[in-house]
Formats: sequence, structure tokens, C-alpha cells
Amino acid sequence: MNQLEEIRISDCTLIDRVNQAQLSFREKIELCRLIDKLGVSSINLSEICQPKVDALLIKSISSAVTHATIAVPVSLTRPESVQQTWDALRNAKSARLQLLCPVSSVQMEYLLHLKPAAMIEAVKKTISACTRLTDQVEFIAGDATRSDPAFLCSILSAAVESGARYVTLSDSAGILTSVETSSFISDLRRDVPELSEVNLGFFSSNALSLADACAYAAVQAGVHEIKAASHGGNAVSLANIVRLLAVKGQSIGVQCSVSTEQLKRVTNQVEMICRSAGNKNVSFRDDLAGESDLVLNSHDSFETLIHAIETLGYDLGAEDQQRVWKCFRQTAERKERITLRELDGIIAAEAMQVPPTYHNVRYVITTGNEIGAMSRMRMMFHDDEIEGIAAGDGAIDAAFNSIEKATGRHFELDDFQIQAVSEGREAMAETVVRLRWEGKLYSGRGISTDTVGAGILAYMNAVNKIIYEEEEA
Repeated sequence: MNQLEEIRISDCTLIDRVNQAQLSFREKIELCRLIDKLGVSSINLSEICQPKVDALLIKSISSAVTHATIAVPVSLTRPESVQQTWDALRNAKSARLQLLCPVSSVQMEYLLHLKPAAMIEAVKKTISACTRLTDQVEFIAGDATRSDPAFLCSILSAAVESGARYVTLSDSAGILTSVETSSFISDLRRDVPELSEVNLGFFSSNALSLADACAYAAVQAGVHEIKAASHGGNAVSLANIVRLLAVKGQSIGVQCSVSTEQLKRVTNQVEMICRSAGNKNVSFRDDLAGESDLVLNSHDSFETLIHAIETLGYDLGAEDQQRVWKCFRQTAERKERITLRELDGIIAAEAMQVPPTYHNVRYVITTGNEIGAMSRMRMMFHDDEIEGIAAGDGAIDAAFNSIEKATGRHFELDDFQIQAVSEGREAMAETVVRLRWEGKLYSGRGISTDTVGAGILAYMNAVNKIIYEEEEA
């Protein structure tokens, strides 16, 4: 019996623009953890555009993913992006540098302002720079199906000769049928002998709702890897292509290692995260997802504490680290165990305490079982009074929305924790709010007999830290 050829699935959920916009920093990490469990060969991330934010996200995902290769594009026009991207990927178990280039004449000149000859030289130079750092280098021919055939053959040959071990053909416009896809790939494999030396991949837009059929046709034509999304309608469906290969793969001599047993459960979880992200503003949790097993005690060193702080996502200065260390030691003398959730509260209370730029906060919130929550927030910004009115899914959601209306800023809510610190009808509630701004975490703490009031105090505490750092810069 002939051995079945392995078809790899490369997940591209996080390069979908809608998913990028809606998902929070933590949700992107959790989504990659879920996808990694499926057994995909690689997880594709977007190019670094905002160094502070994007590099931190890549580093965090690289630490969270234990099996899949993390693949990130470099820029053709910014030579420094090669080293910058590799630095962010350095700690990944397996890392791949990608070069995504439009190869149709319209896009080359419109997006990159390059003629064909200059384009080929730039590709050769960039891929050579990548290969000096890793042998896992991928060339992605964007809009390949609308490219001039002779030029496409030339640039693919140049990419392989320069060291690309992976080549992906992209039908970015989604204009091909399955029959046309098969013919397109077969012709290229005939005309570009170098493609037999690389891992050949395929991506198709779902513009004509034919992406899944085209992906299957591509496999029949000799492609080894399919880029698919576990959520998002503009790419090959990961769930569909995996099921298709599970049923029909043996008949065409291929198999796919993605776990069909976990497929439905994981893709449902991914879909739930993505669908709720656009509507969700506040996330409650009992502990830090995936990190609740990390517990500190009085025997832990300063270095261990700093590692735990970085695990939470904070980037504290030396002075704040010492404040947190001092409070941690005092707390550890009274308690046998300190969880990450408790450490979060210590950081919120001790790190980067600043004079309040926003102060004298007053609010009125109305809600009921037959009406939605509405918040009216007034506060002073330095010496000026500002006001914001907003609705929300609940009192806390409305309050946070009205703060954004008043300040004129949108802050990414990374986490919201609430717990009782005393008992009885007049019990005190403690909240910790974590906001992400330009790739950095800021936490605030609030205590009040009013749960909503405690949340507002914590939120404003975090906001004031952001503003203070901006104004001092």
C-alpha cells in the first residue's frame, strides 16, 4: 500500500481584518492556544506595524503556542523589519519568516511602486536577509492568479533560488473555480521546476464562495499546505477542508494530521470568542485563563516575582518593581500562597501611583429589568469639567462606555476582576481593571460598598496612569 502524503493546514484566522480589529490582546493569545491544540502546522500572524504592540503580541503568542510554527511577514520596503520580526519570534518553539508580495502588475505598482525587474531584485535581497537568520523562510505570491504568467514564473524561481523553502500561491481576489485552480497550479509546477524543491502552499479568498473547493483542487494538483481560517468568511474554512480531506483524502493519496476529534469543539470555541468579541466590553473571570496554576510563596526570589509579573503582561520600571517586591514580601509573610490574581491586585495597588489627571468623578446610572443601562459620567480633567453619556449591556459596561465618551479615548479592556473583601450587607467589593494602551498594561484598583463604584474607581485609576505617562513623556 502506498504511503499517504501529509497535507499541512496553516491557520490564518488572525490575519483576517475583522478578527484583528475585534479581538483583544488576551483573546488573540487564547485563540492561538486553542488552534494549536488542533495540530495545525503553523499559525499566521500579521506584519509588525506598531512595534510596541505587535512585537509584544508575537512574543506572547510564541510563548503560549507549544506545537505549531509561528509565521510572521517581514516588509519588502523596510529592511530593518527582518531583524525586528525575528527578535519578536526568537522564543517561539518553531518560527517562520514570511515575505508577502503582490505579484500582479496593478498591485505591484499601486502598492509598492516597483517595476517587475526591481521587484525581483527586492525579493531576492529580502529573502536572502531572512535566510541568514533562519532556514524557515516563506515566499507568498499575493494576487498570483492575476499576475503575468512569465513574470510569476521568474519571481517564483528567484524566491526559491534565494533560499525560500516554502512558497504559497495566493488567489487573493478569489477569481478561480476549482477546475481553473487545478490547471493554474499544474501549469506552474511544469513551468517552474524549482517548485518541486519546496513546500508548496495555497490560499484562496472566498469571494465567490468557492475557496473550499479550490483548496481541495489545489491538493489534487500537488499542493502540500493549505492556508485556512478557523473563523472568518474570506478564506478557506479550516473545518471544511479538514473534514473534506478526512473523507476524500485517501482516494487521492493524502492525509491530514489535524485532529478531527477536537475539530468541532475547538472551532466552536474559536467562533464563540470571535463572535462575542465585537459585542463584549467587559469580561469576568475567576482566575487568569491558563495561568491559574502559578502560585508564589515567601521562598520565591525577586527574579521569580518579575517573571510572574511579565507572565501577567506587565512591563514595570525598576522603581515599580521594587514597590511590588516590598508589598509582595509583606503579603507573603502573612499568607502561605499568593496567586497571580492576588499579584494582579498588588501591582494595581503599588505600581505607578500617580496624581489623578481625571478627578472628582460623579455619575448617575439607571438600569432595570425592562430598560437597558444608561450612564451619565461627569469628571474634571485638570481644571476643566467634561461629561459623557452612554448605554451598555449592564451598569458596569455603561459606566465604562461613558468614561470613554467623556475622555474621548478608547481603551482596550484586558481584564476585569471583582471579589468581596468583607461579609454582610455592607460588604466591601474590590475590583481590579487592566487596560492595554500601546502594547503596555496598566492596572487600577478600586474598593467600595458599591460594586459599580468600585469598578469605576479601578478604571479611572488605570486611565490616570496612562495619561500621566503620556504627559510626562
